[in-house]
This record gives sequence, structure tokens and C-alpha cells, in this order.
Amino acid sequence: MGKRRKIAIQGIEGSFHDIAAHRYFEDEEIELVCCDTFEEVFENLRDDRDMTAVVAIENTIAGSLLHNYELLRESGMTITGEHKLRISHSIMCLPDEDWKDLQEVNSHPVALMQCRSFLSHHPELKVVEVADTAGAAADISREQRHGHAAICHRDAARIYGMKVLREGIETNKHNFTRFLVLAHPERATALRAGKHIGKASLAFTLPHEEGSLSAILSVLSFYKLNLTKIQSLPIIGQEWQYMFYIDLSFTDEKRYRQAINAITPLTRELKQLGTYENGRQSI
Repeated sequence: MGKRRKIAIQGIEGSFHDIAAHRYFEDEEIELVCCDTFEEVFENLRDDRDMTAVVAIENTIAGSLLHNYELLRESGMTITGEHKLRISHSIMCLPDEDWKDLQEVNSHPVALMQCRSFLSHHPELKVVEVADTAGAAADISREQRHGHAAICHRDAARIYGMKVLREGIETNKHNFTRFLVLAHPERATALRAGKHIGKASLAFTLPHEEGSLSAILSVLSFYKLNLTKIQSLPIIGQEWQYMFYIDLSFTDEKRYRQAINAITPLTRELKQLGTYENGRQSI
């Protein structure tokens, strides 16, 4: 029996972070370290150099999780992988109940919003917001709340002994969340072993000069790097100054290194957040 990999996530068992972690490390045994906040996730990473973390960074509907960009840059941790999970919701209840018994449905407000069309066809159900999708199922199961249903990922039903009444109740079937796999820099090489490195994430600031961003983009284009994402965040205390976060994909790692050398003199505080394999998608 190999050593179990410790993975810090925000949320509990059955949460989408848990699902993403198991999908990415599908061939390994993992031990979840469940955290209440993303700050706590990064604290665990700093305290235990052997720990890995799985952290959501963007959603195709809701956009970027801006605070997580800042936490990542400030932490000094390295991106070693990514996974894109389709956000699919199921409605579940206690095993001995059915539709006719339900009076109330519980879930995180974002999940409820994503299932708005489904819920509109069930006006008999009182909709109540709670802090966590999987937490809704856990609470109903633990407290044996008869007449209550939870909306969360279908895997939570197995974990908490619930009965799935219907799967795929989300309105948008093309909603994905992108998760980053993070580790201490000393562990990054081992985690990337055997992977086909074709993506990189950078953070940098620019001189407050005309054409400074355009110059960076021109260099990246010259070296045939594909800009897949660009995100800017204001720098607190520095009016009209911004931190830029970009994702690049490439087929030649040597050309990527050459491009980094070329743009470094044009930037301020350039930081490579990680190079990693393009993530696959799963449900």
C-alpha cells in the first residue's frame, strides 16, 4: 500500500473541490484536509511541504475567483496541474423518502441559482440557502431532517447515505470550473513527472507607459505562444496600477523559456506561477 497523498481543499467530502481532487488523482489514494476557507488551504500548504492543494480559480459562468489569484501569488506556491470539472447538480433526500415527502430544498445560493429553471417547476418546495452544497446533504443525513432535500454533486449521496431523485438538474449543461493543483516549489518537479508540459501561468506588473501591455503581447505572439487568459487586478495603494495574470499554452518549452527571457526586461515583478500539463475535463 503506497503512501496516501494529503490534499487540502476548501469544503468537505462530496464538495466540488473533493470531486476535482479525486478526478485529478484518480489513480492514487488521497487523504483530504478539509478547510473552511481558502486562506486556511494556503496555511496548510505553507505548514506542510508534503501537502498538495486543489483550488478553484475560475468558472465559465461566474468568471474568475479574484481573491484566489492574490492568495496564490502571495503564497509562493507553484501550480503543478489543472482540472476542469463540469458542474452538475443532483437533488437528493433521505433513503426512505420520495418526492411526495419533500417540503424544503437546501443548497449553496450559487447552486440554487444554477438550478433555477428546475426549481421553478417545483414551487411546492421552500428554497433555503446554506453555506455549502455537500454540507446540505451532510446536515440532512446527520440530523435525519425528514421532508428536506439537498442540491449538490451526485457523489455526495454515496458519501452521506442519501437517495438521488434526479441528476443533471442544472440549467446550463456547459458550466465548468477550473481547479489548480498547487504544491510547495520543492515538490513541483515530482508532481510534474511524466506530464506533457504545455501551459504556464504568469503574474507581473508593467511600467505605467503607453503600449507597455501591447509590447508584451507582441513578444508572446512572436514566440508563437497562445494567450488563453488575461486577468488584471488593481494594486491596493497604487492608483491605476494593475497586476496582470496570464495563462499561456505552447508546444515548445524552449520557445516558452526564450519568451520569458524576452519579456522580463519589459515587466516589473514578473513571477512564474507554474508550468503544467493542459488539464482534461470531466463530469
